[in-house]
Amino acid sequence: MNKRCKQLLMAAGLGLLSVTGQAAEVLDRTVAQVNNDVVLESQLDALVNQVRRSAQAAGQPLPDDQRLRKQALERLILESLQLQLAERLGLRITDTQLEQALTNVARSEGKTLEQLRAGVTASGQSWADFREQVRNEILMSELARNQVRRRINISDQEVKQVVQMIREQGQSSARYRVGNILLPLPANPSSEQLRQVNRQAEQLLTELKNGADFRKLAIAHSAGPKALEGGDWGMMAMGEMPSLFSEAVRNHAKGDIIGPIRSGAGLHILTILDMEGGKTQAVQALEVRARHILIKPSVILSEDKARTMLEGFARSIRNGEASMAELAEQFSEDPGSAVNGGDLGWASPELYVSSFRDTVTRLQPGELSAPFRSEHGWHLVRLEDKRVTDATEQATEQRAYQLIFNRRFTEEVQTWLDELKDQAYIRIVDAQLTDGES
Repeated sequence: MNKRCKQLLMAAGLGLLSVTGQAAEVLDRTVAQVNNDVVLESQLDALVNQVRRSAQAAGQPLPDDQRLRKQALERLILESLQLQLAERLGLRITDTQLEQALTNVARSEGKTLEQLRAGVTASGQSWADFREQVRNEILMSELARNQVRRRINISDQEVKQVVQMIREQGQSSARYRVGNILLPLPANPSSEQLRQVNRQAEQLLTELKNGADFRKLAIAHSAGPKALEGGDWGMMAMGEMPSLFSEAVRNHAKGDIIGPIRSGAGLHILTILDMEGGKTQAVQALEVRARHILIKPSVILSEDKARTMLEGFARSIRNGEASMAELAEQFSEDPGSAVNGGDLGWASPELYVSSFRDTVTRLQPGELSAPFRSEHGWHLVRLEDKRVTDATEQATEQRAYQLIFNRRFTEEVQTWLDELKDQAYIRIVDAQLTDGES
């Protein structure tokens, strides 16, 4: 019986018999119905245990069990909504893309794939569950990009204003670790709703001023996307933050409590958990010149055959049997660069998709990559050269556009998730975890 059938049976209130046949034993139960999907108690327990392990490793206190489970259930409901939408839209993450992502995760932690697997298993999580978790995270990230980027419109005037700011201020190396507690409000809150949220904010501020742990309160009370991480958004430069954060933390010091601040999502209480840097430096840009061959898998050409084909090209290039330019002209399926022997010209790595960007950034001039997968297909890349230059007019405009886009994207994702939830049928089965239906 596949997982989907099992979930539907659980939702209908059916149980599975124990293998001994001596008694009817419910092996799992539904804690929430989310449109046509269900969240199972085993999923909730697994996420709660994962948060507990992370908190224990970091020495981080946690709220009481009921609050923690409510926050974990909220995360699982939002994940279910996103995965259902991805399925309706036909989005898929192939096993090859997943393996590439796992390899990148291992490399970012300074490990081999085998070492990553051993670490996951030692933490108490199965490798199969970890793989599925990574697959879902990639899928939700792709979905968010597809759904949200079309909602972002950036005018030339906005870009010009940010370009002017960059010229006047240079690029600050200051980075902030921002903590955020979001107390949600509907789009058009009533006076009573405003009073209730304001009272809650004042109570939290009092607790924080009396020495309460910010992360613990965020896990217990925040409705923000980083609630289970203690409201921790990680280290960010000013230009990488949502506008609300950057304007609020300016001129504040580590440990300051800021707010409450009103946004379209509700009231925010912020803190600076940590900060580093602070000097101003000239604006510089890394540019790379890369040459690549792109092979796109199809019904006729499988993933394995595409990769094997590029591995053969790589051997021929290394053995001096063929030049990369010749192979790119003959075989590459990137029409823009194939006519130039695969030469992509000088460009910022940030302009490429993440897997391509990460690969060319790691390569040294003259070095040939192993075949790797991106959303466009299989690539073989050689880094021709790299340089660090003073930001040109075009590079500064690109940076300004990216800064604005990143800020808007973060803000719009939360709005999009709220809309997704508002349009859904959600029924919480466990009365201890909810106030009712939506």
